[in-house]
Amino acid sequence: MDESIALDTLAALAQSTRLAVFRLLVSHEPHGLPAGDVAAALDVPQNTLSAHLAVLARAGLVEGERQGRSIVYRARLDALRALMVYLARDCCSAHPELCQPLLAELACCPPAKASR
Repeated sequence: MDESIALDTLAALAQSTRLAVFRLLVSHEPHGLPAGDVAAALDVPQNTLSAHLAVLARAGLVEGERQGRSIVYRARLDALRALMVYLARDCCSAHPELCQPLLAELACCPPAKASR
């Protein structure tokens, strides 16, 4: 990941509704949620949610898949992982023991899957 992609990704998440959408979708992996369910869960109007999902999709953080009459959105965990690695790449200044608390907190995250 280069700096411009990291900045675009962080900018997409730097808004409370988009951050809530992304966190909700992460919590519903691997199945995702239909857009209507996301809107209902966060009490966001459909048109507003659509605009937020578009920003997240352009940043590569979510993807939608049509299933019948709905679009089911999923968090792109590979993009989240890439951002986390970018942010922590120079962490610890060659003292990996300093990163252990962070790694322990991230132990809940599933390993990377093959590309979708």
